[in-house]
Amino acid sequence: MINRRQVLQLSASMLAYQSLGLNAEQAASPPANLPLIQRPIPSSGELLPVMGMGTSRTFDTAADAESLAKLTEVMRAFFDGHGTVIDSFPMYGNAETRVGDVLRAMEKSPKLFAATKVWTTGREQGIAQMEESARRMNVQRFDLIAVHNLQDWKTHLDTLKNWKKEGKVRYIGITISHGRDHQELLQIMRSEPLDFVQFSYNIQDRVAEKALLPVAQDRGIATMINRPFQRGALFGKSRGHELPTLATELDCGSWGQFYLKFILGHRAVTCIIPATAKVHHMTDNMQANFGRLPDAAQRETMLGIFGSL
Repeated sequence: MINRRQVLQLSASMLAYQSLGLNAEQAASPPANLPLIQRPIPSSGELLPVMGMGTSRTFDTAADAESLAKLTEVMRAFFDGHGTVIDSFPMYGNAETRVGDVLRAMEKSPKLFAATKVWTTGREQGIAQMEESARRMNVQRFDLIAVHNLQDWKTHLDTLKNWKKEGKVRYIGITISHGRDHQELLQIMRSEPLDFVQFSYNIQDRVAEKALLPVAQDRGIATMINRPFQRGALFGKSRGHELPTLATELDCGSWGQFYLKFILGHRAVTCIIPATAKVHHMTDNMQANFGRLPDAAQRETMLGIFGSL
């Protein structure tokens, strides 16, 4: 956790970091005349901006002033781009703590949709883990807590149902981090009152289209999408290739935005949570929070373009 001395160091370090060319002017300011894209959480109707932020690996840093300054710039770009959803996890090393450190140091509290996960065995252990996550991330009440990778899911989901009734958490859900356990997740989605599910989906990994996304849409469950760039593998295919004409039609200025807009073209997708510790990547990601989305025919064209790379 950041201390008072580090708070004082942070301001000075940010000035030094800005001298490297990463300053507030590079924040993801909204593109002119392009509408913000929002999707409703089906269980409540609450609107969320479609571009969120993950923290896996990227926010697992030391608490030195330089690291905090870099992460502060990243989060400023996120909030300036009208992002609200920040997803973390106690198993991401220092990530939850770094998020809390940056939020504490911000002069003005931003609009935040705070999400984390529980991943342990046993009721009391789960409660202790979730309470510690709240302290680390500096939130009074989480907007969303999800059971991660189905670990002791019946126990934790029972706790979360009670917490939701008591007003201790606003939304509850289940996550999987990779392409396994889909059948068990589908059974839970069909039988439990979930607000959110989280899983992987991108232009290359489209397994979620077979059942996860349709069931979520049918059951009225919001979806949070991880690994939108297949951990960077997508850029290996498009590197060196010019953007197609279709990208302009969809208000995309980069391959990253092209890949994000493909995902958002599926109407069952609520939000996406790419993770980055680089300001220019965050700025680029947040441009996908605005503008036009592909229809079904355009998504087929996007698939054809990607397949030809």
